[in-house]
Amino acid sequence: MARYSTTPMISRLVAALLCIIAGPALGQCRQALALGLDVSGSVDSHEYRLQLEGLASALRHPEVGQLMQSDGSTSMYLAIFEWSEPSHERMLLNWTEIQTASDLNAISDGLAQTTRSAAPQGTAVGSAMAFGADLLSQQTKCWRRTLDLSGDGKHNLGPHPRDVGIYLQNDGITINGLVIGADDPNTGDQRYVQVGELSAYFSAWVILGPNSFVEVALGFEAFEDAMTRKLIRELDSLVLSDARH
Repeated sequence: MARYSTTPMISRLVAALLCIIAGPALGQCRQALALGLDVSGSVDSHEYRLQLEGLASALRHPEVGQLMQSDGSTSMYLAIFEWSEPSHERMLLNWTEIQTASDLNAISDGLAQTTRSAAPQGTAVGSAMAFGADLLSQQTKCWRRTLDLSGDGKHNLGPHPRDVGIYLQNDGITINGLVIGADDPNTGDQRYVQVGELSAYFSAWVILGPNSFVEVALGFEAFEDAMTRKLIRELDSLVLSDARH
């Protein structure tokens, strides 16, 4: 696994300062994070396992764990779902408060043991955005609410992500993307071309809110490292302006 810069102590000092300044915010949720995983027809069984086990390993990464765990006065909540066509979403983890390493280990173990269920072939990115936003609407007391969508293709069913983004633009949420380049069996390795096009597509129509971004995985084999980078970037960006009184 790639090595990453370690800055969790800075984040914990900032969080502690927030608690001193915010006063009434003590004990509140600092972030709600919903992760949406693409399980449409373009994702085969092997890629499905790489995606779930990659997420499980990313949640066990020491820096991710330090950033996610409770600092004693604030905590975060995590939810995970799969998506494909409109109205075909599957919850893998309902909203769960992350307080200790044991919480993350239990989630990781559950993901590693999850088996794939039948899912339609289509890719409804816009519907996945709307579903994730509905999840985040359950966590309005959190200082920050973030939706992550992982995917290896553009939408081909349901509302266009552009229209969903317009509808959500005043909801106060952030949407980030993790795009995955995959080989085309008919033309050889096209991951560089595909991931470039998909990154531009997600940047234009999917990501939303302040400091939103697109992370890239060059193939499902690189999903774990990309997810780890993305989680660290999201979790380590708490700033004083996020405090809520």
